[in-house]
Amino acid sequence: MLTIKNLRKIYKGSTKGIQDLSLTIEPGDICAFIGSNGAGKTTTLKSIVGIHPYDKGEIILNGVDLQKDSKKFKMMLGYSPDNPDIYENLRGYEYLNFIGSMYNVDQSVFETEVNYLAEQLDLKGSLSQLISNYSHGMKQRLVLISIFLHSPDLIVLDEPFVGLDPNASYFLTNELQKRAAKGAKIIYSTHVLEVAEKICNRVVLINQGEVKVNGLMKELVAKESLGEMFRRVTVHE
Repeated sequence: MLTIKNLRKIYKGSTKGIQDLSLTIEPGDICAFIGSNGAGKTTTLKSIVGIHPYDKGEIILNGVDLQKDSKKFKMMLGYSPDNPDIYENLRGYEYLNFIGSMYNVDQSVFETEVNYLAEQLDLKGSLSQLISNYSHGMKQRLVLISIFLHSPDLIVLDEPFVGLDPNASYFLTNELQKRAAKGAKIIYSTHVLEVAEKICNRVVLINQGEVKVNGLMKELVAKESLGEMFRRVTVHE
């Protein structure tokens, strides 16, 4: 279980950030994490994965506190940022080998997973190329392979479908559902509400750094669409 308690992160010299944010992600959850631009989505995600230090609060994954044992915490997660900024001087396969070694992935498991994932994401023929020659979509697919190959317990995705073609998007949707069914916890930030409504079982909507909606998707969209709820909360507050 991922538990976030009273998380606060305000940028120096600004009023923007997150304030007193609390939520719980259970095994099997695919949580849509939504909000307007500047609402604090990316700040929250970067705090969860240990990129941003936060002012106060707790982030605990399976009993491991991020601040007390960041290495053990990070070994359990995979993160795809909205902009895949990766080592462009490496070849695709070299990058994946580097990630696999960091997460102590057994070599036979590594080969099996990379072959399967690269084939599914149509990147197998490009793994010998320098990443500097990759398009945005190719980099996005490479990052997704690097996440899935070590089977993280927590998967954090920031706009993962941007730059993906329909085939890659279809694979990603199915892969997230498959891994959630096996108990993974997934946080998925997006502006594409129609997709989130289809694949997520939970939704958290933040506005001005605070959680405004937190509940089961099917219960919430039984009353109004996700788009209608988003507009009601973000426009009228």
